[in-house]
Amino acid sequence: MSRKKPRRLLLENNTDPDNMAAWINRYLEWVQMSNYANTTVVAWRNDLAIFLEWCLSRQLNHPQELTKPIIESYQRYLFYYRKKTGQTMSFGRQRSLLFVVKKWLGWLAKNNHILYNPASELELPRQIKCQLPDVLTVNEVEQVMAQCDLTDSLGVRDRAILETFYSTGIRRLELVNLCVYDISADNQVLMVRQGKGKKDRVVPIGERALAWIDTYLNEVRCQLVTRHQEMTLFLNYQGEKLAPETLTDHVRNYIRQAGIKKSGSCHLFRHTMATTMLENGADVRFIQEMLGHACLSTTQRYTHVSIRQLKEIHRATHPSAKIDQAKNTE
Repeated sequence: MSRKKPRRLLLENNTDPDNMAAWINRYLEWVQMSNYANTTVVAWRNDLAIFLEWCLSRQLNHPQELTKPIIESYQRYLFYYRKKTGQTMSFGRQRSLLFVVKKWLGWLAKNNHILYNPASELELPRQIKCQLPDVLTVNEVEQVMAQCDLTDSLGVRDRAILETFYSTGIRRLELVNLCVYDISADNQVLMVRQGKGKKDRVVPIGERALAWIDTYLNEVRCQLVTRHQEMTLFLNYQGEKLAPETLTDHVRNYIRQAGIKKSGSCHLFRHTMATTMLENGADVRFIQEMLGHACLSTTQRYTHVSIRQLKEIHRATHPSAKIDQAKNTE
């Protein structure tokens, strides 16, 4: 979506207290006061800024000017939008952008700032129930790990990061926010504080990952840290907390260097951890707890990827699974 100036500046337009930017900011303030996660606030701010930019380009400046046909026009715009590569916007992304607009307009109507919610009857794109994630094989994981340059301090740090992702399956933001005291080598656990949904959880971590973290702490972090009071575990070259986007780029580059064509970055290791453990006999409810999923249905999609055991049962029980077995039945 091309723009002449950063979208954040559009939301800083305070010349008119009743314009769309002002009411978006008031809504986001209410979202914060309602104890939504900061990541949610940031995401909704970005999505509403996209909608605001679209409105301003059509001389729509106030919420009262929005109608059902205008909202439907925005939905069509998202559907026909093309990226620079020519790709369409995913239905999941379209759904997210429309959802937050619908929420915002609903809040305005509920608080009598507009007469009615013009998006109340808007039907969001259908959500894909079970989109199977890509996963890495054990050999592919090792290939990715081998890309880290262990003669370089940041390469050692990155190896410790990859090992942590693979061993625990924690989310990108959860890893970025890890502190030194969140790792318990004696108990072989990792503490995730204020994860998704602002929930804490304890996650097991393997000996290999702990060994690499220990190497990083003793040989690398002591060189990177610039402030005595800095407790963040993984630091960048300036001794500061890693930016999530930077971490994504690092992991994606290692996957590409390994010659692996599968899509994904940090989350690819999360999928791989869950699928590998399921294939080796872990109960799906244990995986749910480890991943921090609120609903079991979210975790159960990994059972569709974990096909090794199903193949073994098929081979043992289906009459046409083996050529010799099929001949014997003739």
